[in-house]
Amino acid sequence: MTKAPLFTPVLIAGCAILLLNFALRASFGMFQIPIGEEFGWPRAEFSLAIAIQNLAWGIGQPLFGAVAERFGDRKAIIGGAILYALGLVLSSYAMTPLEMQLYEVLVGFGIAGTGFGVVLAVVGRASSPENRSLALGIATAAGSAGQVVGAPLAEILLQSFPWQTVFLIFAAIIMATLLALPFLRSPEMATRQELEESLGTVLKRAFTDPSYIMIFLGFFSCGYQLAFITAHFPAFVTEMCGPIDPNGPLAAMGIETTSALGAVAIAVIGLANIVGTITAGMLGKKYTKKYLLAGVYTARTIVAALFILLPMTPTTVLLFSLSMGALWLATVPLTSGLVAHIYGLRYMGTLYGFVFLSHQIGGFLGVWLGGKMYDLTGGYTLVWWIGVGVGAFSALVHLPIREKPWAPQAA
Repeated sequence: MTKAPLFTPVLIAGCAILLLNFALRASFGMFQIPIGEEFGWPRAEFSLAIAIQNLAWGIGQPLFGAVAERFGDRKAIIGGAILYALGLVLSSYAMTPLEMQLYEVLVGFGIAGTGFGVVLAVVGRASSPENRSLALGIATAAGSAGQVVGAPLAEILLQSFPWQTVFLIFAAIIMATLLALPFLRSPEMATRQELEESLGTVLKRAFTDPSYIMIFLGFFSCGYQLAFITAHFPAFVTEMCGPIDPNGPLAAMGIETTSALGAVAIAVIGLANIVGTITAGMLGKKYTKKYLLAGVYTARTIVAALFILLPMTPTTVLLFSLSMGALWLATVPLTSGLVAHIYGLRYMGTLYGFVFLSHQIGGFLGVWLGGKMYDLTGGYTLVWWIGVGVGAFSALVHLPIREKPWAPQAA
């Protein structure tokens, strides 16, 4: 019997789309200071724009999942790319906080249409059962690779262009994802029973299933932590990190300011996460996913607590970035794989989309609270400790999940 290939045109095309999507999304924290300084906005204003972007992303995820399952994956991605580019173009002309916040709704929906919910569902359907967990890990790692280049690219562009021009450049980049669409064809791999079961029936059963609710609740802390760090960590490092030794190795590599270190920290997180997500995908093939997820959230809780308890230096920033990066999106192949394993492939995009909504509600609160509490207290300590607490909650809530495939029912 011929062994099914791991790297297929669908996987490679999906990786390209996710790489570009997340390169741009991960760079928004780099605009926090330049936009605030140009308009004199409080930190909470642009933070709210990013928070709204995250919430719109979450709301759009099950919607685009349903569109993909009804009208086709490629049409959903085309719609997402257009909204993403339009949102960036309009954002470049924003003059008030309200305008910026409204335009980020379009960006958020664009991220949803070109992001994990749609693309991972395609990759999952196109992968053989023995390769599915690892393929999902590789696709997730592509998003991390985007994070490696996104923040440094924004930092470089912002040194030569105003932030408005950088947004326009990013709009052109996201439209380039459409070049991958001809390769994004996946076969229908759902069972006959799954095909006969309606979406409404599946959603009703899922939302009355305690295991699905626990997956939904557990993903909240992932969004809170990741969105907060993406949006605020560069500014946090810029303002609070100890000085960089002008004769040290960082300065020798051209990292001479804490602003540059903040951008590099986001890139290091993305680089470490390439290894972390692929490793999580490999482990998901062999071990119980709910226990792996509990382990990831426990490790995140410990790493985050240690970082805030220790003085912030360039060394602790890089060590934290490496450690958190290894755990960063390790939850995604495990969570999406868990949804596919328990609930099947037919409506994976929509079911994972609703779980991802919880992730983005957490992301909204993490980003918005970060800006709000910064304006009120002058720091991020309280918001950081809330992230530690919700991480511990997620570690515990995954333990009772019943990790067995359910039997489809006719509509």
